[in-house]
Amino acid sequence: MRSAPSKPINVFIVDDHRIVRQGLRSLLDRYPDFHFAGEAADGRNAVQLAKDLKPDVVVMDVSMPGLNGIDATRQLITTQPGTKVIALSMHTDRRFAGEMLRAGAKGYVIKDSAFEELADAIRVVQSGRVYLSPRLMDSLGDSHQPATPSDGGNGRASAFSKLSPREREVLQLMSEGRATKEIASDLGVSVKTIETHRRQLMEKLNLYSVAELTKYSIREGLTQLDA
Repeated sequence: MRSAPSKPINVFIVDDHRIVRQGLRSLLDRYPDFHFAGEAADGRNAVQLAKDLKPDVVVMDVSMPGLNGIDATRQLITTQPGTKVIALSMHTDRRFAGEMLRAGAKGYVIKDSAFEELADAIRVVQSGRVYLSPRLMDSLGDSHQPATPSDGGNGRASAFSKLSPREREVLQLMSEGRATKEIASDLGVSVKTIETHRRQLMEKLNLYSVAELTKYSIREGLTQLDA
């Protein structure tokens, strides 16, 4: 008696570059065990769409405008605990991998890897295991361990241990040039609340200008240089 074919893995793609999303979708279509479930161009939209689409696996870019992939992963896993997330990133820095794994991701693939590696990663995490790109493992050295939560692998507290999720959201949006009213509208809070967050950010980080906050945000990977 022939067994029933296995259900294709529903894959959701999140990347702020359209050409990347289109390319990944085209490649996914070549594999009978994958099904394209949808796409999003930023982390905030991805979290919302995932609630309705309920994909099996989300391929998540790390650096995106509006809401970075690390905080988006944290929010998505909270609302959709059964969904697996794979980071697809240009960063080989161990702190990004460490933060993605702590946020709940089950895989980390370097962007310039062959698509076959991503396909393998999707199958691995769907089976309940963790996948780390061999190139990332090489960059970790003998320890083969991601950065610790306290220092990001560089001897100082990272933004992901020093700041709250909401503070990181506000900092990222500020660093991307968004006005206070826009940020308040995006996050569904009052202008006064955003002003309070901005003041707390400056006090926590000992930085007292938007330029300094922006430099910090870029250094910590919250903001892209071209955002």
